[in-house]
Amino acid sequence: MKTTPKHNERIAKMTFASVYPHYVTKIESKGRTVQELHQVIEWLTGFDNDKLQELIDEKVTFETFFGKAHLNPNASLITGIICGYRIEEIENTLTKQARYLDKLVDELAKGRKMEKILRQ
Repeated sequence: MKTTPKHNERIAKMTFASVYPHYVTKIESKGRTVQELHQVIEWLTGFDNDKLQELIDEKVTFETFFGKAHLNPNASLITGIICGYRIEEIENTLTKQARYLDKLVDELAKGRKMEKILRQ
């Protein structure tokens, strides 16, 4: 399935703070911790706990969130289907980055080992 310009714009304008609580709920309901979630986010973006909280408090959009991120060089190893989209086929850079994060959160919630999630 291909993303549309409307879909890409919706992701760009969505705030990270609005999605973050859903990530927490998803992983905690499966027995994972917020610390593990933060480890995954830091691996992908380079944001430590303080910077992550600052971005949440500022209610930055995903466009700003990923614009400030230093994406892990191994992020391109994140593949598969998330939300009906094959990650490696997504052409819009921002949408692909947002789906990388969704995929990592999904893997965490499914109980995958941290070494595998972090592509080590």
